[in-house]
Amino acid sequence: MSIWQRIAAFLGSFSEGTGLAGGIASIFDPDNWMPGGRDAAFTMSIIALSAKMAKADGIVSLREISTFHKLVDIPQGADAHVDRFFALAQQDVAGFDTYARKVRKLFLDSPATLEHVLDALFEIATADGLVHEDELSYLQSISDIFGFDSVRFEQIASQHVLMPNGRRDPYAVLGLVPDATDAELKRTYRQLVAEHHPDRMVAKGVPEELLGLASAKMASINTAYREIQQARGLKPALIG
Repeated sequence: MSIWQRIAAFLGSFSEGTGLAGGIASIFDPDNWMPGGRDAAFTMSIIALSAKMAKADGIVSLREISTFHKLVDIPQGADAHVDRFFALAQQDVAGFDTYARKVRKLFLDSPATLEHVLDALFEIATADGLVHEDELSYLQSISDIFGFDSVRFEQIASQHVLMPNGRRDPYAVLGLVPDATDAELKRTYRQLVAEHHPDRMVAKGVPEELLGLASAKMASINTAYREIQQARGLKPALIG
């Protein structure tokens, strides 16, 4: 049974008043998802966190929902189930901290995976062009639960801030200062590629349907590295 079939089964039992349908709180209890496998638990947690991220400022925009669909590879036929779960998760029945702790527990050995999740939530938050104070507070809370300190959170946040030209600061994306040496640039780039490559995420157990998170991160890293290379007149040598 696929991840999406499991999600459909959970939602089906809820609507029919059977199985896990002891109330919305029951279907949203991450501990009930484990029989469906670690991948199902992770996927459902991401959907729940994304839904609550979209509603953090009190308004769920079409751009936020569209951004979520771009980040999560939802197969044809499963959209209705995911959209329903997404809508249910917006109800304040279970706290977001429940899902965040589940994700951290599942990927405690892979900080990069947790960073991808936070990146996805930032993408949703910035989808409508402005990060609301309540959204930033939500993101900070998720970061704290994931175990990132305030410095790391600020670094991640800076990677999603657009410059006046509508692009992101390539140095912020790579976690470097503008006066970093060429050697530091190359070394940091190689480390980031090794850490965030989609193949590494698969090895860590991230479901294939969610590899869009890793792919988006890699695209951002490659773009930033290429821009700095061009600005410095360095010979392109992308990896991965």
